[in-house]
Amino acid sequence: MGRKYFGTDGIRGRTNSGNMTASMAMKVGQAAGTYFLRGDHKHRVVIGKDTRLSGYMMESAMVAGFTSVGMDVVLLGPMPTPAVALLARSMRADLGVMISASHNPFEDNGIKLFGPDGFKLSDEDELAVEMMLDQEQLLVASKDIGRARRIDDARGRYIHAVKGSLANETRLDGLKIVIDCAHGAAYDVTPPALWELGAEVIAMGVEPNGLNINDGVGSTSPRALQERVVAEGADIGIALDGDADRLIVVDEKGRTVDGDQIMALIGRDWNRDGRLRGGGVVATVMSNLGLERFLEGEGLSLVRTAVGDRYVLEKMRSGGFNVGGEQSGHMILLDHATTGDGTVAALQVLSALVASGKRASELLHLFDPVPQVLKNVRFTGNPLETDAVKRLIADAEAQLAGRGRLVIRKSGTEPLIRVMAEGDDAGEVNSVVDAICDAVGDA
Repeated sequence: MGRKYFGTDGIRGRTNSGNMTASMAMKVGQAAGTYFLRGDHKHRVVIGKDTRLSGYMMESAMVAGFTSVGMDVVLLGPMPTPAVALLARSMRADLGVMISASHNPFEDNGIKLFGPDGFKLSDEDELAVEMMLDQEQLLVASKDIGRARRIDDARGRYIHAVKGSLANETRLDGLKIVIDCAHGAAYDVTPPALWELGAEVIAMGVEPNGLNINDGVGSTSPRALQERVVAEGADIGIALDGDADRLIVVDEKGRTVDGDQIMALIGRDWNRDGRLRGGGVVATVMSNLGLERFLEGEGLSLVRTAVGDRYVLEKMRSGGFNVGGEQSGHMILLDHATTGDGTVAALQVLSALVASGKRASELLHLFDPVPQVLKNVRFTGNPLETDAVKRLIADAEAQLAGRGRLVIRKSGTEPLIRVMAEGDDAGEVNSVVDAICDAVGDA
């Protein structure tokens, strides 16, 4: 059954238009609240948000929705997505909500839902909530309307939890770290956590004004961090995105380190000290072939999934893996978090840096990525079903067999077809991608 509202990561869109309105937020609160009213106990939902101006509007609307069907609401204020997942579970809430559009500009916003176990909702639960959105929900009697309150210690709870992801003896004394919080949800939690662990912290992207989230800063715009790391003579830089569920690392020379290199590091180190489960790492089809070859050299496997951290997580849980992620920087470390957590992943990288005694440029470039080209083509109709495009794709797959990969998929959020190829011959990879993009455009 096709989805009308939910995408691969909740509901997302331009605020005050389409599905991202106060009215829709209230309906989500009513539908999700009604769906999770199970049992006779007093039900509770925790709600966090990032720093977008529209977060106030969406938060208020969701409070109205949840309380109108009898759920109490605990408001966390600006908090990372993984903090909402953590607190939903630790506070024995029936549901967790994060109001965020992640790395998107401030004009957008979104709604992510977490179950009482701290994991994102299953497809079954999400579809059930979606079906209820077009229905009127039964409102409770006046005496049963829920209450809403803010808690002051959410920030401290999360900082304590992420620091606890490190071994007790691990300290960051002597490390000079530039941390870029994208003017987003982690602006007041990640810098203090690093400082409390002993690091010298240079914070940027920590002055949110409601309109500047992800604007020229953060994991999707690392140039400012690269320049700052070099200028400050820092040992390493960490860039989070707007809701802090992903990261990009910058070494002391100003070079970026993507999620593939981070997975290689954590997978290798955890395997060597006996912590890795599942015999490998889970990543998406977009992860570089170089990662796969590196892990094979360590006697480990790379298990690939469709694009989206929810699919990575599903495979991790079903296959018994505890390390997974995406090239974009989503890192899921199930020993410490139920969803992607940029701060927890950063601490694992920093811990490895301390233990190795190496410079970041030596430690964090474990393999040479093979040439990889990704291009997008706008489309109408169904060009991937035409005979000419099918033949060209089959020929390209045969051409790259044993020496590279070809991945073609439709975007889940835009009318785009994404064409990615990688292989040892950069010229061949470019040629293959261009030919397919031209054929899709013609079709």
